[in-house]
Order: sequence, then C-alpha cells, then structure tokens
Amino acid sequence: MRGGAGRKQPPPDPARSSARPPRTMSCLKLYSTSVTGSREIKSQQSEVIRILDGKNIKYELVDISQDNALREEMRAKAGDPKAIPPQIVNGDQYCGDYEGFVEAVEQNTLQQFLKLA
Repeated sequence: MRGGAGRKQPPPDPARSSARPPRTMSCLKLYSTSVTGSREIKSQQSEVIRILDGKNIKYELVDISQDNALREEMRAKAGDPKAIPPQIVNGDQYCGDYEGFVEAVEQNTLQQFLKLA
C-alpha cells in the first residue's frame, strides 16, 4: 500500500482558504544567460546561484539566451535598456543586479533585498 493511499483527506478549512501562501512560494526569478563570452557574467551568475542554493532559497532560472523576448522582459523589469544578467526579480518587483545582491549578502539583508521578508 502506498503512503497515504486509502486515507481520506479532511475537507479544506474555509477559515484558512483566504490565508496568504507560505513565503517559500515566491516568484523569485534569476535572469541569466547560458551563452556569453564574458567570464565576469559567468562568474557572477555562478556566485548568485551558489548563494541562493546554499541558503535553500527557491527561484526560477530564466535563460535570456533562449528568446529575445526574455531579454527584453528582463530589461523592462530592471528599468534599464542595457541591463545584463544576472538580474533578480520577485513577482513584479525588481530586486536588483549582482552588485546589489552581493551588498545584501555582506550586510545580511538578503531576505529584504529579495523581497522575501
């Protein structure tokens, strides 16, 4: 018998249905590129990924090299027509770029920077 098979699930509690989802269900996006000749961009992307993974922060990796529309989306959200990866967005809120990310890590304000707090 599979785990939980045959057990009835309790009906949803209407008092909880309007509760906000847990913060782990954020829409954090990391705009990056898999195609670049820049060692600096590769290094910055790797560091952001390493830190997010190390802190168990869930995010969606968006590869802008797959579609020009994604690059334009990233630049629109950053408010900079020349923005380059990595760029970080939470939902519709722009969080910042690599420099802002590193500063937040150093100042121990990463949750606020990522708009998770």
